[in-house]
Amino acid sequence: MNAGLPPLGWLGIARLGLVQAMLGAVVVLTTSTLNRVMVVELALPALLPGLLVALHHAVQLSRPRMGYGSDVGGRRTPWIVGGLVTLALGGFGAALAVHLMATDPGVGIALAVLAFALVGIGVSAGGTSLLVLLAKRVDEPRRGAAAATVWVMMIIGFAVTAGLAGRWLDPYTPARLLAVSGSVSVVAVVVTLLALWGLEGDGRGKAPAASARTDFRAALREVWAEPAARRFTVFVFFSMLAYSTQDLILEPFAGAVFGFTPGASTQLSGVQHGGSLAGMLLAALAGRRVAGVRLGSLRAWTVAGCLASGLALLGLVAGAALAPAWPLRVNVFLLGVANGAFSIAAIGSMMSLAGGSAPAGTTAPREGTRMGLWGAAQAIGFALGGLFGAVASDIARWLTGSQAQGYAAVFALEALMFVGAAALAARIAGPHARAPDEEEHRPGRPAAALPAGGTP
Repeated sequence: MNAGLPPLGWLGIARLGLVQAMLGAVVVLTTSTLNRVMVVELALPALLPGLLVALHHAVQLSRPRMGYGSDVGGRRTPWIVGGLVTLALGGFGAALAVHLMATDPGVGIALAVLAFALVGIGVSAGGTSLLVLLAKRVDEPRRGAAAATVWVMMIIGFAVTAGLAGRWLDPYTPARLLAVSGSVSVVAVVVTLLALWGLEGDGRGKAPAASARTDFRAALREVWAEPAARRFTVFVFFSMLAYSTQDLILEPFAGAVFGFTPGASTQLSGVQHGGSLAGMLLAALAGRRVAGVRLGSLRAWTVAGCLASGLALLGLVAGAALAPAWPLRVNVFLLGVANGAFSIAAIGSMMSLAGGSAPAGTTAPREGTRMGLWGAAQAIGFALGGLFGAVASDIARWLTGSQAQGYAAVFALEALMFVGAAALAARIAGPHARAPDEEEHRPGRPAAALPAGGTP
């Protein structure tokens, strides 16, 4: 907790959730609406927006560096504001690039590359520091509920922006696109400034002493040497890989195996998102006491959510054999519930690990560096998951000679990944905990002196 500042109440948590909603508003307009305009209105290859979205994920490998920068400065607000401003510029630049593609494709594509890179940088700077500020200012019992609040508000930002933008963009013209994108970008920056006003204080006394500062590579090695941080990094990667593997194949599976129409398969995606929202709200109970009974720890909810996700995926495996009799919509809803519960519990655990007391021998605060490392692992896992699922389903279908068995093989593999993620989550005992099987990490040994590598 930040010295001299009281823990955030629900109003403060909601203010940070409002910032997250603004971040989501710009991102959804850039990655979804502009995607459709490029493919439909401009008749460009779908590969182009796919590569641009992949670029915005790849740029998020900069998250550890962004988090380190906020550690050195001691304040998170400037990084959040700077990130949102950069994101807004990138979002509007992407809309301008799409406008130029209609008349000068070369210039438009070049501007789009720059704009989507700015989007990735903005998300990295703003999103990482926002989570660190939340971790530092929220009491342990409230972290699961705080994570749920912030993420639900982000989803609301997605939904409201998509709905309003869709209304304002019809009938489509390039001028309307620029007006909508510019308006969303300006509103996002203004709301962010108002929501953060006075929330962190003046920041005096928070920056580490110059003698305690190390360069970025040394800071990253220091964090990687922490057993809990290292294990959590690998957990985030594998869980996000498992989480996103079905992204590009669930709707094709419903169409090819269950005979769903395009409209019905799109509605199935809505069913899954509804389940995710329910799971997020359910996971808000993690660590809370109801009628004197503590409803599990964040770690327990993370493990249970991963295992439940695996079971739901095995249900899809059974569905491939029993279609069309299998209750696919119920199965997908339960998958969404499990995914939502594990993701919110994992974010709460991430806040606890990042905001816990520093291990012995650490020379300076490392909350931002830790959060950035986990954010980078999340971005890599999420970016690779969709591609992996699509490629794996093609290979499995070719090997088995059956569409249903091909999809079932991928769902079964994804279930195994979730079981592995649950095993990793179960081994993360707490902030900077010493793993029982790592006897060389003796109590009192400085973390900076630990080896930078090693298996998690």
